[in-house]
Parts: sequence; structure tokens; C-alpha cells
Amino acid sequence: MSKKFEPLTAKELKEIARLRAEAREKARRLIDAATDEDDAALIAAAEADPDNPPLTDDQLRRMRPAHEVCPQLVARQLRRERGRPKAAVTKQQVTLRIDRDVLDKFRSTGEGWQRRINDVLRKAAKV
Repeated sequence: MSKKFEPLTAKELKEIARLRAEAREKARRLIDAATDEDDAALIAAAEADPDNPPLTDDQLRRMRPAHEVCPQLVARQLRRERGRPKAAVTKQQVTLRIDRDVLDKFRSTGEGWQRRINDVLRKAAKV
């Protein structure tokens, strides 16, 4: 079952506007930096590609922003969870003083050394 689509909020629409403004500014900087030779090379390459011909003026006029055409896809992207999924059982971050030689020994074993310290402590605590 698919969830009912919730319309874009004012905050999300503001974020879309901000992202679009950034993209327009980036495009303007690229256009300003391009030389006539760059333009000619890009146009020639586009016209030579039969699988991806340049857009016509009519096609460009009919284009609409993605949030107007398919708002549920844009909303899904804006609302997605960031980072890795939350674990059912999370770990607690602590500050712990460990002798330098012990720490060096664990670090020398490569990635995962913190997990290995946790495993040794778990075994010692019989948890």
C-alpha cells in the first residue's frame, strides 16, 4: 500500500526555491566563464549525437520545474532520512582514558579497532 502524498510544505517550497536559485547562479557562472570556442565545441558535440539531439525552443518553453510536474518525487527526496538507519540498540559515546600502548595496539589492527575494544570489554564484563 502506498502512503497518501502529503503536499509540499511552505518550508519545503522555500528549500526548493533556494536550491533552484543556487543552480541558476552556478549555471550563470559557468556560462560567463565559457569562451566562444567552448560554446562552439559543445554545440557541435550536441548536434553530432543522434541519441541526444539538442532541445528545440518549443520543448524548452514547455518545460516545468520538477516540483510542479511530479511533487511526490521531489517531496520524497526532500523528506528522506539522512545518514545510516538508526539501530534498534544504540551505543553510548563516552570519554575514556586508556593507556597509550593499549590504544596503539588496538589502532594498529586497522579499521574496526573501536568495535574490537567494545568486544573485549563486553567479554571482560561477561555481558
